[in-house]
Amino acid sequence: MSSKGKRLLYLGNGRKLQSVAKLDDRFEGWGLAVDRHWAYGGQFPDSLDGYDGIFLSGSPHGAYEDIPFIHREHDLIRDAAARDIPMLGICFGSQILASALCGRDQVFRRPYCEIAYKDLEVTPHAATDTLTRDWGASVRMFVWHNDEVRHDHPDMVILAASDECPNQVWRHRTARAWGVQGHPEITAAQVPLWFTENRARMEQDGGDVDAFLAAEEDTPESKSVLTRFVELVKG
Repeated sequence: MSSKGKRLLYLGNGRKLQSVAKLDDRFEGWGLAVDRHWAYGGQFPDSLDGYDGIFLSGSPHGAYEDIPFIHREHDLIRDAAARDIPMLGICFGSQILASALCGRDQVFRRPYCEIAYKDLEVTPHAATDTLTRDWGASVRMFVWHNDEVRHDHPDMVILAASDECPNQVWRHRTARAWGVQGHPEITAAQVPLWFTENRARMEQDGGDVDAFLAAEEDTPESKSVLTRFVELVKG
């Protein structure tokens, strides 16, 4: 099937529509027609008609917060699942997918932040999954989160876990929805700016930013989840 005209809805949940990762631009570079909506600012499409995929970005908010745009996004996710539109969420995006599809009690505030480059343990389910089948026994990824998605809901299939978080990557059992808690989207070229811009928050959360910058890690294997999602949307 031709990928011409395949449309991706990009929902920006951050304080700015475009993040340092510039994933919206990269999705276009990978051949998708990207329709950008700043959900954080209350911008949503009138309808999901014509969309072939949806990406949900990170946010400074929690999926459990009583905020109008979060309520609207919950409704949109459930509508998309009913239409069988593939969805991928990163960080908050993963959390709001879980909240919308598995219950608002599935997201909780951790007692402390998990922040580090980590080798995530990949589960046997990942080997046959559409987005994670390229991963081996472990996958390197930068993780940074205070909120977390529970791992024991019957509609969740766990694809990867860390030593402190049993649900780092998951998919829904029946809906075409995937959540990634970590940050595979940040490239090596973007790392210095991302860590510098977020230094104060990262250090407050217990991160050693100077060590992160010195490592200059790219974690290329983890990024295949993004390109596999693009392939799924294309056809």
